[in-house]
Amino acid sequence: MYKVYVCLSSLLAISIVQGVPVRTGEKEKIKSCGYESCVPIKEGYVNIHLIPHSHDDVGWVKTVDQFYYGTNLEMYPAAVQFIYDNVLRSVQKNPNRKFIYVETAFFWKWWLEQGDFEKNLLKELVNNGQIEFIGGGWSMNDEAVTNYQSIIDQMSWGLRRLSDCFGECARPKMGWQIDPFGHSSEMASIFAQLGYDGVILGRIDFQDKEVRLANKSMEMVWRGSHSLGRPSDIFTSILFNHYDAPRGFCFDILCADNPLVDDVNSAEYNIAEKAEEFIAEHIRPMMQSFQTSNVIIPMGRDFAYQQAEAWFTSMDRLIKYVNIKQDFNGTKYHMMYSTPSCYTAAVHKESQGQLSSKLKTDDFLPYGSESMAYWTGYYTSRPTLKRFERIGNNFLQICKQLFTLGNIPQSEEPKLNSLREAMGVMQHHDAITGTEKEIVAYDYAKILYEGIENCGDISTQALKKLTNSNKQFTSCLLANISECRISEKAETFVVTLYNPLSRPVSKVVRLPVLGESYSITDYNGETVKSELFPIPTGAKRIIGRNSNATLELVFIAKDVPPLGYKSFYIQNNHGDDIVAEDLSWFFSYSNNNGASFDVDPSTGLVNKIDTNGVSLNLNQTFWFYNGTNGWGHYGIRASGAYIFRPEPSDPIKLLSETARFEVYRGELVTEVHQTFNEYASQVIRVYETEQYVEFNWIIGPLEMEDLHGKEVITRYTTDLNNKKVFYTDSNGRETMKRVRDYRPTWDVEKIEREASNYYPVTSKISIRDEERNVGLTVLTERAEGGSSLHDGEIELMLLRNTMADDQLGVSEALIELAYTEPIMVRGSHYVVGAKLENNSETEPNLSTLEHKIADEKLLDSWVFLSVPDEITFNDYKQQHMMMFSGLKKALPDNVHIMTLEPWKDSTFLLRLEHTFEKNEDPTLSRPVQVNLQDLFTLFDIKKIQETTLGGNQLLKNNQRLMFKSPDQRELENDNHQDDELLEKYIVSLNPMQIRTFIISIEMRTNK
Repeated sequence: MYKVYVCLSSLLAISIVQGVPVRTGEKEKIKSCGYESCVPIKEGYVNIHLIPHSHDDVGWVKTVDQFYYGTNLEMYPAAVQFIYDNVLRSVQKNPNRKFIYVETAFFWKWWLEQGDFEKNLLKELVNNGQIEFIGGGWSMNDEAVTNYQSIIDQMSWGLRRLSDCFGECARPKMGWQIDPFGHSSEMASIFAQLGYDGVILGRIDFQDKEVRLANKSMEMVWRGSHSLGRPSDIFTSILFNHYDAPRGFCFDILCADNPLVDDVNSAEYNIAEKAEEFIAEHIRPMMQSFQTSNVIIPMGRDFAYQQAEAWFTSMDRLIKYVNIKQDFNGTKYHMMYSTPSCYTAAVHKESQGQLSSKLKTDDFLPYGSESMAYWTGYYTSRPTLKRFERIGNNFLQICKQLFTLGNIPQSEEPKLNSLREAMGVMQHHDAITGTEKEIVAYDYAKILYEGIENCGDISTQALKKLTNSNKQFTSCLLANISECRISEKAETFVVTLYNPLSRPVSKVVRLPVLGESYSITDYNGETVKSELFPIPTGAKRIIGRNSNATLELVFIAKDVPPLGYKSFYIQNNHGDDIVAEDLSWFFSYSNNNGASFDVDPSTGLVNKIDTNGVSLNLNQTFWFYNGTNGWGHYGIRASGAYIFRPEPSDPIKLLSETARFEVYRGELVTEVHQTFNEYASQVIRVYETEQYVEFNWIIGPLEMEDLHGKEVITRYTTDLNNKKVFYTDSNGRETMKRVRDYRPTWDVEKIEREASNYYPVTSKISIRDEERNVGLTVLTERAEGGSSLHDGEIELMLLRNTMADDQLGVSEALIELAYTEPIMVRGSHYVVGAKLENNSETEPNLSTLEHKIADEKLLDSWVFLSVPDEITFNDYKQQHMMMFSGLKKALPDNVHIMTLEPWKDSTFLLRLEHTFEKNEDPTLSRPVQVNLQDLFTLFDIKKIQETTLGGNQLLKNNQRLMFKSPDQRELENDNHQDDELLEKYIVSLNPMQIRTFIISIEMRTNK
């Protein structure tokens, strides 16, 4: 409620006239935001759209707060709060002036500090279209290593804040992705589903750009989803010369360009010369590369407009002079203040929505800015931060669900908001990417940790209600390094697993313990099989680990209910149930589910896996690239936080040809512990319940004495013939076909063989042998860079330390430290082989297995621990509810409740998604219907309204500007709705479709 009050309180001095707030006592005004506020274009003229903007990174070389308040000036002289102050004063001086705001995180921070006068003034400027919100997300998110759930969340939360404060006039109509280092198809699809009319991009590959400039294809229709088709189409425009103001026209304290002077009596008069320069050097070249008479000129830069009046005064003079003179060398020009949405509307009007460029159906990844600068290193940079972000998303979805199911009071929502906003910050294109300074990375981790802690309190409140307990429910955030205080110290403790998926799952639980025998009892009073395994030596060496545990307690929690939990009562029996090392001469290790792997006894390396009825000769090894130190300029660019560039003369070395290994066989799991050298070890596992082989690796601390950067990879080598083709995911959603040394829309010149063939792997990478009908997929639990550089091979980068800065702004080599020592990283790959197509209805194909595993790793069942009173299990069971589901029945395997969270005015946001693509599975790729009536156990839906993806506009009210390419026929808007079905609370979903609803609910009095 606080957030709504903050927005509405500023309007107390405002009266409402025709639904538009205006200041009391002023002449009544009709609001003219949106396209009504655009300056009309002139036929027969070149229409120059000046876009005043400031690109404000939500952290980068300074922390978020340092950038906002302006502290740490010696690092970067930027203070975002003063940008907002000064823009507000300058824009209101002249009704023709415009400005765009982008990052809602900074806006919201500024808004909370303002008085009524400033808030009312901004409201007025938004309502008359002088200030426009573009993008609208909490941050300008990265597009390569982010997951679609987190992108949608951060966009929705930014849009929600804008809607709360300003209503319809603040609803963005455009994406403004001017700084992310490449662009994904899923992001294009998301913008289309948000109801946006277009997106402006800043960075595409230099070879791609050369082609587009030459053939006038800098603007196009981009189809983000092959499954969704036309509803995912969006107008896309690429900036001619990045997002900085044209050279010589940056009027800021951060620039050295002279202001424009139009006083003819002054010796400093320069407007005529500068206007000629502006037209000749910057506008005329652009006209050769765009399809209409409209050109878009960004007037800004990083953290511009701290001295806003200097910008606007010079732009006022430039606009005035150009529009009076009009004719420059026989061509007429019309210059105006504009916005990206006004520019898009002008292009649409002139072209009548018909573009000459071909429909784009691939993506803009990877991004190369020059021949030896491929921005593919950041796909892996700071892997621990990347993993922490995924944990944050996992817990945010659980926190939102538990807030709803636990009927938590709205007064507690600020705690939920702290994690919403932390995750929004983490999506920023210099946060999750790992392209920030080390001290800023620490600050990001701190922000995220505080958000998780706050949501931990929400989860405890909800679970106390649901379980009928008065105990704290604690998360073991350090379980990844085999450290957990409760499981190690408590003689008796309860493990409660919450499953955020919409179907039952089985979860392998691993907890560090000090005892040597434990009993586990489930809600039925039945004993659950468990085993004790040695904690890997590499894990015990992890810097900062504060634990004496040498064993892990392992059990399988079967059939944890959807949107629900199961509790397990665990006691230390003080016996000895340790799984002993297997010294037998058998080197094939299997489970009861058909997954197995073989180890070569002479090398200690894997040489074969069997999963899902498919046997593959597979060798897995670790290598490292020597990173180029370089000198940071063209031709000898260093490998750094952004850039991956192996040393050309000696690119790669095998980390170790052999491994020492020990084998531990249990009924639930079999493990092979491998040690390669002092900074690489691994555990390979097969589980009773799983259809994959797990490779749990530990890398680091890396040696740096030779002064070469080291970028560690693992390779999975098979005899599959994938013919240069491999597949990666797009932001964890649709599958993208990749071809080595190839781009779909231009003839690529192979310059950097490794780096130019690297792609972001946010959840999976696969190779397929079509002739054998067999494929291999490696699934990850964080974003990593990957490729298939040789047929039959999958390569993934795990950790990178570089000795040099790549001179792209961070001014710091990528040398990660933990407790003053080089960092160690622990992570897992889930390797699965299967048939590409399967005639058996009971045997899943490879795509189906990929979905199952990816879903269960992205939204893993969360382990909560609590310490009960000293009572018997029977007493505990009588006093507590040990199992619960938020759904009366599980949803189909191709449907997921993506979002269930409190929204505003006592409503809730509900999203359902179809998780399969077209033609992936003969059954699961079909359309499906879900009946929401009587689906949930704790509440009934009383009202339902469908919205755009961001939840900020009713779907029926959204009318997009639709463009088409020469190969498209239809142009009309396509917001297909099943109103009759929805009135019956039935939701139909096509492959890859996400539908968003605002619902009103009524809680039931009992479960």
